[in-house]
Amino acid sequence: MAEELPTAFDEAAGTPGPEGPQASAAPDTGEEEPVKQRKNGLYPGVSDELAENMKSGWADTELRDLEPIPQAAETAARRAALSARFPGERLVIPAGNLKTRSNDTEYAFRASVEYTYLTGNQTEDGVLVLEPTANGHQETIYLLPRSNRENGEFWLDGQGELWVGRRHSLTEAEKRYGIPAADVRELAGALREATGPVRVVRGHDAGIETALTDKVTAERDEELRVFLSEARLVKDAFEIGELQKAVDSTTRGFEDVVKVLDKAEATSERYIEGTFFLRARVEGNDVGYGSICAAGPHATTLHWVRNDGPVRSGDLLLLDAGVETHTYYTADITRTLPIDGTYSTLQKKIYDAVYDAQEAGISAVKPGAKYRDFHDAAQRVLAERLVEWGLVEGPVERVLELGLQRRWTLHGTGHMLGLDVHDCAAARTETYVDGTLEPGMVLTVEPGLYFQADDLTVPEEYRGIGVRIEDDILVTEDGNRNLSAALPRRSDEAEAWMAALKG
Repeated sequence: MAEELPTAFDEAAGTPGPEGPQASAAPDTGEEEPVKQRKNGLYPGVSDELAENMKSGWADTELRDLEPIPQAAETAARRAALSARFPGERLVIPAGNLKTRSNDTEYAFRASVEYTYLTGNQTEDGVLVLEPTANGHQETIYLLPRSNRENGEFWLDGQGELWVGRRHSLTEAEKRYGIPAADVRELAGALREATGPVRVVRGHDAGIETALTDKVTAERDEELRVFLSEARLVKDAFEIGELQKAVDSTTRGFEDVVKVLDKAEATSERYIEGTFFLRARVEGNDVGYGSICAAGPHATTLHWVRNDGPVRSGDLLLLDAGVETHTYYTADITRTLPIDGTYSTLQKKIYDAVYDAQEAGISAVKPGAKYRDFHDAAQRVLAERLVEWGLVEGPVERVLELGLQRRWTLHGTGHMLGLDVHDCAAARTETYVDGTLEPGMVLTVEPGLYFQADDLTVPEEYRGIGVRIEDDILVTEDGNRNLSAALPRRSDEAEAWMAALKG
């Protein structure tokens, strides 16, 4: 990573100084401050001649033939629904800011799902504002404009375009997102002067929240967040298409992993993680969550993301991973595969029980069904098998009533899926867990059985075996569609699929 030059900006104010690259104005005083240099930078400053030289000789790079983003019609419809829900109120939805990883390096930025859902934009510091009017709202997307070349911002600031890449101009942004654009650096001041009722999505932009501190309440802001979470329960056609893209890329990522299991055996679970990550970065934006590449007894740890353990022939690999598309929609798929290509007798018995539970759960996914139905159906099958194997005392109704199967099933059987891997998390319980399935909802069905390595209540041969099977299911008008059906689920089909890939 290149070492930054000394900046020409007042870092406290975060804005370029009026005197050019060698000085900046202190906020509210008009007094000049010396350039704030990097402590161990190699350049002591910027000469007047260099500063003047950097202002000129640059080609016009304005993009004049931009088309709207593919989901522009959908994002406009979502904003219209938001406007109708909160008439007469100013609504502020921030994208968020860069977060420091260490010292002067940042984590890769991912815009808030609320902001992305309503705009399609993914840049840091962006803010969508809906100003109330007599007929609804005036929409404005506030963004950082192109880096200033007159005052040296573009090459002296750590977030200048020569350091981190070109930004869209405000005119370009208007064309892409179909929303009037303005300079976000002017927004906080305007919000401080705003009057009337205001709501903001909290937790993403401390500066914006500070500007609104005396105008908002936690209760009203939570109502906004809940509405935007519940709006995502039913996916539109664009979202379903993006989820299918995510699933298809994830399928290819699983194939990639199977092809290199021998190399993983020679190294560790990290080889599996890295292999899947390559597919995610080549075909999408990233992984949708930390990949779970759990071999052997690590499969009994639900969110094993250390991925630093051995991969051994004869053990199972529980791979729970998802590609996130460039528009942030993620898949979430799990397969539990025999590392050597063949399930042992006991592994197959446990795997087939989980498969049967998943089949029962998927069958319960249909419009008009209660959301809980698929979970209850899968748990019943698992409880029946645990009683049948003598691991828990029946009858099955008693086991389910007391939740005794949870020692080995542990988690819920699924969740909503979309821009977040656990999507719509802020929705009210009555519309989510206690709600009814509708066409357009997308959820996972993922039962599992996990026998911990130190569980003395089960026979020794069970200990250290973990199995989960997870698929992404779209609720349709007449039932459901398994978006991830291209990945084999039955134990015999999984073995044949692995053999074909390795062969």
